[in-house]
Amino acid sequence: MTVLDRFFRKDKAALSRIISFIENREDGYLKLLSKLYPKTGNAYKIGMTGPPGAGKSTLVDKMAVRYFGQGKSVGIIAVDPTSPFTGGALLGDRIRMQNLSDKGDVFIRSMATRGSAGGLAAATREVALALDAFGCDIIIIETVGVGQVELDVAGLCDTTIVVLVPESGDGIQTLKAGLMEIADIFVVNKVDRDGSGRLVSELRMMVEGRRKNRDGNWDYPVLRTEAINDIGVDKLIENIKSHRKFILGESSENYIYNRVKSELKLIVKQRIIDNILPELLTEDAVDYYAKRILSNGADPYSITEELIAKMIVEDVKT
Repeated sequence: MTVLDRFFRKDKAALSRIISFIENREDGYLKLLSKLYPKTGNAYKIGMTGPPGAGKSTLVDKMAVRYFGQGKSVGIIAVDPTSPFTGGALLGDRIRMQNLSDKGDVFIRSMATRGSAGGLAAATREVALALDAFGCDIIIIETVGVGQVELDVAGLCDTTIVVLVPESGDGIQTLKAGLMEIADIFVVNKVDRDGSGRLVSELRMMVEGRRKNRDGNWDYPVLRTEAINDIGVDKLIENIKSHRKFILGESSENYIYNRVKSELKLIVKQRIIDNILPELLTEDAVDYYAKRILSNGADPYSITEELIAKMIVEDVKT
């Protein structure tokens, strides 16, 4: 029996091997993804993002226990900072999510950011695809929490949750332009701390303006939680359910169609970056073009057009 056969028989060891195969970009991983893709489309993806120390991991832990109690299988992707020594994930997923270690239908995977500016590892989308094909009902993606650059989480998930703590209040104006714009649900965690009421009020005022400027009837709820004491988690689960009903309601076909379009664009873009750009921009080529700019008045914009034209010609030849 092959690893793929075992994978489709819900063997978690096979799932781990396939995820490693995808993460490491081993030969044949694209063909593997093509085989997995027809089995996907059933999982609901939830993104958890926000500043470091907001308690995202504890909240994910409590949410997963709730979903497991509902009879759902859960996959968790915890995107951690990259170790400067090994290149692997710096934080241990099972250290932070100890309550889940004995659950039979919860799968946790730590991934290193590997320098990804958006807070998501480059292979996160494909790992989520593998979890979907494996049969996970819910996939929770927790990002590293590096700040407002984590915008790409919104493009991957169905429901995006931004988790803040009272200490985030002073920086809320700077967060508005980036991280705050991607949220479907806001959570103020650690509400037992001073300043939580003020932050909730500020968020609700901001949400009022957002409602007026956007189409649709989603309210962008602002919720209060104390994850460490399991307070407010049920309310969060209810709001995720409401958002799922909202986006997959009367216009579910349109939502899925737009999701596929977005996914296709991202995959093509990533393939160009991974495969075509390295061939066009070798170190020798960059040296050559830089010397042209410095010596005979060439400019980066004209050279970019030249490179794009060359890429098109090479593509036609192949």
